Amino acid sequence: MAGTGGFFAAALAFPTALFSFALVVVVGYWLLMLLGGLGFDALHGGHGVGHHLDAGHVGHVGHVGHAGQVGHVGHGAGGHGVGGHVAHGSHGGHGTDGHGTDGHGSDGGNGGNGARAAAGHHGGVLDALGLGGVPVTVAVSLLVALAWFVSLAGTVLTSGAPARGGVFAVALVASWAGTRVLVKPLRRLFPQDRPTTRGDFVGRVCVIRTGRVTADFGQAEVTAEDGSTATVQVRTTTPEPGLTVGRTALIFDYDAEGEHFLVAPFDPSPPGLT
Repeated sequence: MAGTGGFFAAALAFPTALFSFALVVVVGYWLLMLLGGLGFDALHGGHGVGHHLDAGHVGHVGHVGHAGQVGHVGHGAGGHGVGGHVAHGSHGGHGTDGHGTDGHGSDGGNGGNGARAAAGHHGGVLDALGLGGVPVTVAVSLLVALAWFVSLAGTVLTSGAPARGGVFAVALVASWAGTRVLVKPLRRLFPQDRPTTRGDFVGRVCVIRTGRVTADFGQAEVTAEDGSTATVQVRTTTPEPGLTVGRTALIFDYDAEGEHFLVAPFDPSPPGLT
């Protein structure tokens, strides 16, 4: 009992008490995550938390702006948030200029943008501290846990306000250094998503979404490797009267100067099955 009493006394003394309350929050968070995951698995046949919390459908990526990449498709629970200068796409002629003209573009989004902005802010702080590459919750949990252990050991071994103040400073520095070491191998478990670029669409089959495609007019819908769709500007090098709405075409090149893709008629059906 004396040992237990001494432990609680040290855990509630300065500076350990500062980290003890934070540690309770961290442990409570991970317990809720664990119980929530088990609950979803039990109720929904093992789809897990990620399947149900990632409720936002894949946003349609519109014609890209000048940034050189299509932008991140929002998967947030709020809906079709899209990062970068990208429009929602044009089923039947919605915004097509790549700047969100139909209300579903880059600056608005339907949820998810605020969360990504907050995550980006925290990620920038962690990157500056050398703790980037892992989720914020993982980095903060490691910081709190290490700071708590160091401050607890220092509280037991020292006494007096000046010494305890030194323990507080050592705990902060030690937790930062230890977390920086630990996140290096953990980064491999959280690979960064590579943004979809314009070059990824070259070689893919698209579906024409306008009544015609000419050397200076046309749009088509193309599906990216991750399953998301994009409505892009397409052109032909020679007159192709057969390229009408609903027909398929092959994207064979990208014109960076004109910011459009070059397409040619293409029938994906095997020979004899047309």
